[in-house]
Amino acid sequence: MSYAATLPWTLETLDLSRIDVAKVRDNEDLFLLLCSSSFVESGSDLYTHNLVDHFAGDDELQGWLRDHWEHEELQHGRALAAYVRHVWPEFDWDTGFRNFFAHYGSVCTSEELEPNRGLELAARCVVETGTASLYRALNDVTDEPVLRELTNYIKSDEVRHYKHFYQHFRVYRQRDGIGRVSTFRTLLKRLREIKNEDSDIALRHVFNVRYPDKAHDDVEFRRVTSRAEGLLKRHIPAEMTVKMLLRPLDLPPKVNSMLEWPLTRITEKLFLH
Repeated sequence: MSYAATLPWTLETLDLSRIDVAKVRDNEDLFLLLCSSSFVESGSDLYTHNLVDHFAGDDELQGWLRDHWEHEELQHGRALAAYVRHVWPEFDWDTGFRNFFAHYGSVCTSEELEPNRGLELAARCVVETGTASLYRALNDVTDEPVLRELTNYIKSDEVRHYKHFYQHFRVYRQRDGIGRVSTFRTLLKRLREIKNEDSDIALRHVFNVRYPDKAHDDVEFRRVTSRAEGLLKRHIPAEMTVKMLLRPLDLPPKVNSMLEWPLTRITEKLFLH
């Protein structure tokens, strides 16, 4: 049986001809967010290979990363790219992605992973929380039916990926005696890194191709991308995000409840400051 037969959905599931182009065509913020997301997802084979190497000896996790996670992430990239090409055909997606991948490849290295493999799984929970929240927010900001369908598919995949990483983290935590303090430090560290790495590099290369005459204008880049990120910030699913972030800490219920409100504020700042 081919792997495609086991995918929860496929690109062919989406009928791009049903896209109501008028609903999204003039939304420059949405364009920037979708196109930058398509770059990051389309480069996912790079960090999948880093993770597979990092978990040498854990055949079950390696198999899932290689045979499931990588294929689903790459499909997200293909689907988002297809949507962008359909709505904004004048944008040179191939050039933008090629430039992004060259840049991203220089920073997406195995040295970026946590040396402790269990803590790297906790860090993956942060990344999957971020992507699930991103696609939930994108789902909320649009009423274009095909985009709502696509972002809902991807959000569901990311939540499922989170659960998978979390279950493996629990195994490592139990076996290696990973404490809450080191887990918390890892979660906070990865939260701070999310904004500064993948999405910022991707936005930069979308911007450079979209506005070639302003490619070196950092002030304009910040102005345009801050506006797009502000759109997301207003729709971030804070409750879902905080619950997913707190889960690896395995806190007593009362402590968990006490932390939810302040962490909601912190999460909004760190994800989309």
